[in-house]
This record gives sequence, C-alpha cells and structure tokens, in this order.
Amino acid sequence: MSDASKTTDPATLTATDAAKRLASGALTAEALTAACLARIRLRDADVEAWAHFDASKVMAEAKASDAARKRGEKPGPLAGIPVAIKDIIDTADYPTEHGTPVFAGRQPEKDASLVAQLKSAGATIFGKTVTTELAFFGPGKTKNPHNPGHTPGGSSSGSAAAVADFQVPLSIGTQTAGSLIRPASYCGVIGFKPTFGAVSRTGVLEQSAPLDTIGGYARSVEDIALLMDAISGFDATDADMTAGPRLSLVAELAKPAARAPRFAFITSPAWPQADDDARRAYQDFAQKCGARTSVVEVPLPEDFDGSLRLQQIVQFSDIAKNYGPIAGANPNTISAKLAEIIAEGRTFSQADYVSARAAADPLYESLQSLMRGFDAILTPAAQGVALKGLGSTGSPMFNALWTYLGMPAISLPLLNVKGLPLGVQLVGRRGEDGALLRAAAWMMREFAPIA
Repeated sequence: MSDASKTTDPATLTATDAAKRLASGALTAEALTAACLARIRLRDADVEAWAHFDASKVMAEAKASDAARKRGEKPGPLAGIPVAIKDIIDTADYPTEHGTPVFAGRQPEKDASLVAQLKSAGATIFGKTVTTELAFFGPGKTKNPHNPGHTPGGSSSGSAAAVADFQVPLSIGTQTAGSLIRPASYCGVIGFKPTFGAVSRTGVLEQSAPLDTIGGYARSVEDIALLMDAISGFDATDADMTAGPRLSLVAELAKPAARAPRFAFITSPAWPQADDDARRAYQDFAQKCGARTSVVEVPLPEDFDGSLRLQQIVQFSDIAKNYGPIAGANPNTISAKLAEIIAEGRTFSQADYVSARAAADPLYESLQSLMRGFDAILTPAAQGVALKGLGSTGSPMFNALWTYLGMPAISLPLLNVKGLPLGVQLVGRRGEDGALLRAAAWMMREFAPIA
C-alpha cells in the first residue's frame, strides 16, 4: 500500500487516530466501516482471515453508531471502531465453532464477558476470525498477509492477519503457550498478552485454565492500551481474574518517563531452537538498542532448564482433560497431532500436574531477582520468520515460559529477515502491564521503521 493511500484510507488508521477523528467529526463510523469492508473484499481471497462475517450487519451497526453520536449520546471509548473476535470466543450474533467441524453451526445464546464489554464500549463487532483447531496446532485456512505461501502462526491466526492487513484496526486473540505473540511476530503487527487474570475468560473455550489468557492485536501501543481498558472489567465468574481496582492502561501509558527504559536481554531456554538468521537479528538488535539505553545480557539459572517442559505438563494435561472427551466422541474428525497430545497428556499423573503448577511461583521469584534494575526483558518472539507452507503454525517455545509464569508480554514489529517480519518480544513483571507498555512505546518510537 502506498504512502499516499495510507494518509487517505480510513482502513489504515490506528484505532486511536480513528477514535479522535470520529470524535471531531472528521470521520464517520460508516466511512471507517466501508473502508474496512473494501479492504476485506480486496484481500480476503489472499488472506482468508475470517470464519464468520456479515457485511450488512456491521454497516448497520456503524450507521447506528453515527446516529447515536448525532443525537448527542455520550459515545463509548471504542464507539464506531471495528474489532474482530477469535472464533473460540462466544458471540450471540455469530457462530462460534472453535476451528473444528466438530462444532460446525454452534451458536451461543449469549456473548462472552469480554464481547459484552466491547459492545458496551461502543465497538462494532466485525465478525469472527479463523483459529486453529480448538486453538491448538491444527492450521486453519488463514495465510500470512506478507506472503500467502507462509503461515500466519497460530492459534490466533485470523486475528493477527486481519489487523496486519488493515482489515480491522483491533482484534482479540488468546494465548495458552504462544498463540498471541507468535502470530504477531509472523504477521508484523503488535500483539499483547496481559498479566494472567487481567481479562475475563467467561464464554471462551477452556484449554488450560492456569494458562489461558486473553489479549489482542493492534498497530500501535496506544491502541493496545485502549483495547485492554475496554475488556478488563472484573468478572467474578472467572475465578482466576485478579480482583481490586483496575488501572487504566491508557492513563499508565501517558505517564511521563524520567529516563529511557533498561532491558535485560534474556535468550530463554528456547534459544537453541532459533534459526541462525533469527539469532543474528536478535543479537544485532540488542546491540543496537544498547547504544541508546542500558541492555545487559542476563543468563537464566539452571533452575529454568526444565521450565518449558513444566509448561507443557500443565497444558497437555489440561488438553487431555478438556479435549479428550471431544476427541473420544469424534475420533475421525480431530487431527492426528491433537490425538497425539491428548495421549501424551494422559501420561502425566496428578502429582506431575500439581508439581508443575507449583513450580511457577518460585521460578517467577527467581526471575524477579534477575530483573532488578531493569524495566523489562528483551527476548525473541519466535524461532524465526513465518515458516513456509501452511502445514505448521510454528513453535511456541519462545513464548511458553512467559505464559507459564503469568507475565505480560508484547511483540513489536521491528525486525525484517529476508523480506518477512520478525517480532521483538518484551516481557514485564506481573501486574505491571502499564510499565511494559511504556517500555514498548519507547522502543517503537526509537526503532520502528518509518512508514
């Protein structure tokens, strides 16, 4: 897309910019929606980000948003802004089929808690985006918007691709290992996984309750804050939600910084899995970043050597528990990979599971001591650029540790290797999502390529 078109096409606006223009009257929700619909018509055959979509419905909602604004009704923070929803999240207006024929035609009776919150904020729910099979490894139809011969990653495949391709400014994804951050890296868009427990999962397919986390995609850090503020309302029906006052990430992001953030460069136990090009790119970036602020390479202690396996014990055990009955009732429909993981999950005892869960907090405390003096961890977002072909969505190993520890993480589209994007991942302390976003915003200002 040319620079000229980016200045005139509403579909290329960030959500924050679009919200400002809507508020000033320089843009209407109808015009914004029409631009996104035009982009979808132009690109859908190449990207295939959507599982369910209704152009007439979203246009009617956009017109209703404009009419409400004209009547003088106080608009919500996302009034008229298109938001796409991953197809494991219940929506009363669209089917939710979990990326598998097993649930074909499944129509929820009510919205998931986060969808209800988005509607309350005025967002236009723009449809359901493609997910992998039951939000695990089995690929969906979505292709990488930068090169359709490459995977978009998973499991939040369509959500990442739709934002990266300017089809919507915001989308919702989920992560149990690497399902938010890896697609963001592959598709060249910002992806954010908040602290575990920050967003309600009521009405969302459960894969592993101790790990499942709701997050989102956007094209600016400010947009991430805007989106997360809209969906972080407390929900007592999700037992893992963090109670207490909800800090506004928009307000946290706006706080002035006294200095540049400092980063601990941690390669993580997955470093041997990175390809040579990715290792060079991350090492070069760490040096480049170190020329502008403090970046210190910090090795993890031996305690972390088995941490990736601990995450798998928790995830695979819960997959066996939650997906085993689905597989048993539909043996000819589920993928061989999912059947394999269910079988592996059944090999772990309850004692294995309890022990793996119990190890997370001590490891987190050990990591905290390493983070003293640093604002965030700088670490790879993926093992390399998006894999060629659509048969695999890639490895989550560069994300799984941070998910297991419940820490907020963000992928920033700052690197390019052989013509494909590669994300830089920043990881913050639990509950300090605002500080992480401030560090991310600094990094985007310093290093993002000029569009």
